[in-house]
Amino acid sequence: MHIAFICLPAAGHVNPTLPVVAELVRRGHRVTYATSAKYSKAVESAGAAFFPSGEDLAAFLPPRERSADGGPAPAPMAGMFAGMPSGMMSGLLERILKGAREEFPALLARLAEDMPDGVCYDAMTLSGKMAAAKLALPDIALLPSYATNEHFSMRDLMPGPPPPGMVEVWKQASQRINEFAAEHGVGHLQFMGGPPASLNISFIPREFQPSGETFDARFHFVGPCLGLRGNEEAWQPRAKDRPLLFVSLGTTPLNDRPDFFRMCLEGFAGTRWQVAMAIGERVEESELGDIPENFEVRPFFPQLEVLPHADAFLSHTGMNSTMEALYFGVPLVAFPLQPEQGANARRVEDLGLGRRLPLEALSPELIRETVIEVSADQAIKGNLEAMSARVRGAGGAPAAADAIEGFLR
Repeated sequence: MHIAFICLPAAGHVNPTLPVVAELVRRGHRVTYATSAKYSKAVESAGAAFFPSGEDLAAFLPPRERSADGGPAPAPMAGMFAGMPSGMMSGLLERILKGAREEFPALLARLAEDMPDGVCYDAMTLSGKMAAAKLALPDIALLPSYATNEHFSMRDLMPGPPPPGMVEVWKQASQRINEFAAEHGVGHLQFMGGPPASLNISFIPREFQPSGETFDARFHFVGPCLGLRGNEEAWQPRAKDRPLLFVSLGTTPLNDRPDFFRMCLEGFAGTRWQVAMAIGERVEESELGDIPENFEVRPFFPQLEVLPHADAFLSHTGMNSTMEALYFGVPLVAFPLQPEQGANARRVEDLGLGRRLPLEALSPELIRETVIEVSADQAIKGNLEAMSARVRGAGGAPAAADAIEGFLR
């Protein structure tokens, strides 16, 4: 079969799909994969034919601001959407919609000239849902986070009502999206919501999904899909006899937190802990001051190589990172930067898999004490062992490929 994948251009969305693509290709199927050019190497390494579509999410953020003295301005505690003025949010959505208007016709033409047997699309992509509807193709939603049905919505995990003005922004955005869909003869289209696809592949285990028992046979909870990402490298801790802390706030530009990284340096300098700390692309190592000997600092680490050695993971609790920590049974200390990451952190705490750091009154001492306590907590270790077994038993890429094959046949 020929299967199209259309994915949101972000590592947390692309990475879980690549092992599924590789498994489908291994079984003799042909895959065309549409996302931004940043992921072309990874897509081609998985065996798919790459088609450029969409703009990397980093391009939607403004350049990093600097303070009056030329140093880095303090980064916001919240993420892209939380705390964003409604006018800025409206402009961001307008830019996303403008990009879709420019790119969708080319994507549609590519698929029409080499018609796939089905479309697998990231649940957060407008173009994927529209392409499946326009070409009347079997629709398969790829869910990197929680699934939604009549019993559970992601809104259930969000604290408090939306910020002032945001409801009106989303209402206007929905109207514009429906107008765009109508231009292409698709009709009413509910973006990031609405009825589920005919088949839904969730990259979390059913046990981590709130109200997981209420989801019917249209939903397959296959858990994290680990595999090649096109940027692999070997990594080993410097010392085998000392505990390892892995620190990472993810791969998006929202991990721009030099103040937080400096607190980690201060908290663990001179301790017996060895620390692998990923600071992202927007923070310069020179901003952090002297790097203690027990630290290894890089923009990014090969996360799947580091986690098997880690005794604790100080993480933003993006869903991809959370699932990988659970796969390897690593205790989580959460420092979420976006509302959805906060929802994951609360889920981690509710299930006894780690603990969340407070945003207020954070200090180097509190970071160190929390990491040490969580890494030694026997109840957390027991919960992690049970959840790790469920994560590994969910089926991963082979289960996802089985579901896709069975549905399309």
